[in-house]
Amino acid sequence: MDTSSGVGVIDKAALVLNALEAGPTTLAQLVAATGISRPTVHRLAQALAHHRLVGKDIHGRFVLGSRLVELASAAGEDRLIAAAAPLLIALRDATGESTQVFRRQGDFRVCVASAERPVGLRDTIPVGTQLSMKAGSAAQVLLAWEDHERLLDGLTGARFTPTILAGVRRRGWAQSLGEREPGVASVSAPVRGPSGRVIAAVSISGPIERLSRQPGRVHQEVVVQTANTLSEALKKSSE
Repeated sequence: MDTSSGVGVIDKAALVLNALEAGPTTLAQLVAATGISRPTVHRLAQALAHHRLVGKDIHGRFVLGSRLVELASAAGEDRLIAAAAPLLIALRDATGESTQVFRRQGDFRVCVASAERPVGLRDTIPVGTQLSMKAGSAAQVLLAWEDHERLLDGLTGARFTPTILAGVRRRGWAQSLGEREPGVASVSAPVRGPSGRVIAAVSISGPIERLSRQPGRVHQEVVVQTANTLSEALKKSSE
């Protein structure tokens, strides 16, 4: 499919914004992701930053800007959250555990949607909660498909190893046992945006006593199916 609009500067700006969908990005990474020359990418990023469409994190890396959040809010409810809501309820009912969708925001992952287990012992993660990118199955998923430089940076101080992330990429799902919090287990799978990039993670979480010490063996199929359904819904909504 031809992605060119015929207006070169707009197409290049779109390439820059699409590259930032994956998270904080250096100038060198923008050049590699877009195929645009370094001086041109730098000028575009600076111009987009002037209009708050691009920003920078505390490490000086480029990120999507706050103006995009304002525009998305004005356009209506976020497509990911809207599409996730019924799927998380269905996943909760199928597994009997609390369910969440996480997005990466800088050095954290943020819960953007959830469906809590109504009764009994549960892992409560309210919408808006910021959690570490260094522990938990959702963090594994959000890091596993990053480029080499981001992968190495993300592994510094992490509770998981390169071997674990290689397994996540091979299987297409992740599990954790007490990584984020003692006694809590979780299973997560990647949600991909229309471009194919991993933009979020679908998770279930609860006490190890219920999920067992091999929660992926029990729940990976339904978690992956939910994540794939959400990915497909996002793809259709963008067509």
